[in-house]
Amino acid sequence: MAHEDNERVLHGYLDGELDLIRSVEFEEHLRTCPDCARQLHDQQAMRQSLRAASLYERAPQSLEAKIRAQLPREARSKPIVKPRSPAIEWLAIAAAIVIAAFLGARVIPNIGGQQQTSLLAQELVASHIRSLQPGHLFDVQSTDQHTVKPWFDGKLNFAPPVLDLADHGFPLIGGRLDYVENRTVAVLVYGRKLHVINLFIWPVSSEDSSPVHIQTVQGYNVFSWKKNGFEFRAVSDLNVDELREFVRLVTP
Repeated sequence: MAHEDNERVLHGYLDGELDLIRSVEFEEHLRTCPDCARQLHDQQAMRQSLRAASLYERAPQSLEAKIRAQLPREARSKPIVKPRSPAIEWLAIAAAIVIAAFLGARVIPNIGGQQQTSLLAQELVASHIRSLQPGHLFDVQSTDQHTVKPWFDGKLNFAPPVLDLADHGFPLIGGRLDYVENRTVAVLVYGRKLHVINLFIWPVSSEDSSPVHIQTVQGYNVFSWKKNGFEFRAVSDLNVDELREFVRLVTP
């Protein structure tokens, strides 16, 4: 990717204007470019702040009634025309500029918000699709959990839980590192007949658990939940019932 195009591509990525291939290319670029990753984080934070700021407050309905009560009787039935001072005109123009700049953007609230979850699901599906290309599915190939789990040592600042579920019809295939939301995460790869399941894992600050949340993005099912101090995301084209069974087995 040409470096001079990075800013344009970054805004296109935030605004959801890139196709899947360009999105994947940009995510690959983020792995090796801390400047672009930092710019992306700053843009997300700015949009979050604009979304959260209370920049508008509606006047109470009682105010109009109070004003009308002070008008001459013949004027009470006419609508009130509110004159605008130059300062108010300027504020209106400034507000219009802000709205025009950010109305079409996908605003990203704090993690846990519905829109953030949806955007993360799109990122994970893109990573899942990329992993299905030749040579991208795993960094370590093994059906032995005692081979896969130690492989992550020294590559992450946490130890992901690794289970072999072959006896239940979900054999472990291998593992790899991936990059999600500006962090390096563990990915465990499982199989189910001709289907592939990518299980993304990263630590969270609390031990709280959360129920499983299900989304469908571009025909792929994304299961999200928290348990035992970890965030889990399972992505596959496997049907919902079988993927639900996998989730039950992988975090008993």
